[in-house]
Amino acid sequence: MAVSIREVGERAGVSIGTVSNVLNHPEKVAPDTVERVRFAIEELGFVRNDSARQLRAGRSSTVGLIVLDGGNPFFTDLARGAEDAALARHFAVLIGNSDESADRERTYVDLFEERRVAGLLVSPAGDDLSRLARLRDQGTAIVLVDRRASDGEFASVSVDDVAGGSVAVEHLVAIGRRRIAYVGGPFGIRQVADRHAGAVAAAAVAGATIEVLPTASLSVLEGRRIGEQIARRPAADRPDAVFAANDLLAVGLEQAFVMRGSVAVPDDIALVGYDDIAFAEAAVVPLSSVRQPARDLGRRAIELLLDQVEHGRRGALEQVEFTPELVVRQSSVRQP
Repeated sequence: MAVSIREVGERAGVSIGTVSNVLNHPEKVAPDTVERVRFAIEELGFVRNDSARQLRAGRSSTVGLIVLDGGNPFFTDLARGAEDAALARHFAVLIGNSDESADRERTYVDLFEERRVAGLLVSPAGDDLSRLARLRDQGTAIVLVDRRASDGEFASVSVDDVAGGSVAVEHLVAIGRRRIAYVGGPFGIRQVADRHAGAVAAAAVAGATIEVLPTASLSVLEGRRIGEQIARRPAADRPDAVFAANDLLAVGLEQAFVMRGSVAVPDDIALVGYDDIAFAEAAVVPLSSVRQPARDLGRRAIELLLDQVEHGRRGALEQVEFTPELVVRQSSVRQP
């Protein structure tokens, strides 16, 4: 049976209010009393019920984070940045992985609502934000992360993915590539569509072509599948460069090229990914990539979210947008 706060008070010889102050505001209690209460807590094995306390206070000290792909190191780094910033302000982060599924995202939104989290960071799996809008209108703070809010009704922290797609293709064109493939999907994910839009715009300016090779997910396995398709083509029918919507796809593409042995990177096909995860630099052929500041995204999103928690819905509906940076490595070195 759980030990109650009343039992702690009786063992320490103090009131329930004093025990509560020791737990929440120890600076208000005499040091010898604090020591006596803490000894009683340890002796009895008391565990505080934060859920009940937060329910009475009307606000939780937890926030939810729903990421697109928990297996992608980019989102691992983003979550780490969010956790660091949240802990600095005495909040904890609960993490859910939508796995690029809108249905699974809704399940986590409902779960976090039941847990009465103070707010939600969400990297949406699609364009239907109506469930988030209803939750926002009921008083829950919401910030979109790795995705710009187009209507200004949500705060958001993102990277300019159109610019990211553009800089990737501009680099490939600058090293002499003209037949470029864009590998990514599903296009219902806004980041995939925006990176493609930037790539198409840059290719049009340079007179290059963009071939779209769609994927069912943003995974290494999907990258490997597309890479095998490309490698089976006659050399004259292959693209001379590939821009992948994320680094996991790019790593899979490179694996397929290496395993087939018929495509050399970058001599036959130059390759650029997106995110600049740690695996990019460690690939067999170190991968050029468009870098996103993942931890900064997480930190800034938490700052906006907790400003809303403290100041209400209109507290911080900013649209923070970072500029991506191209990191050039051996997979797309400039050719003589």
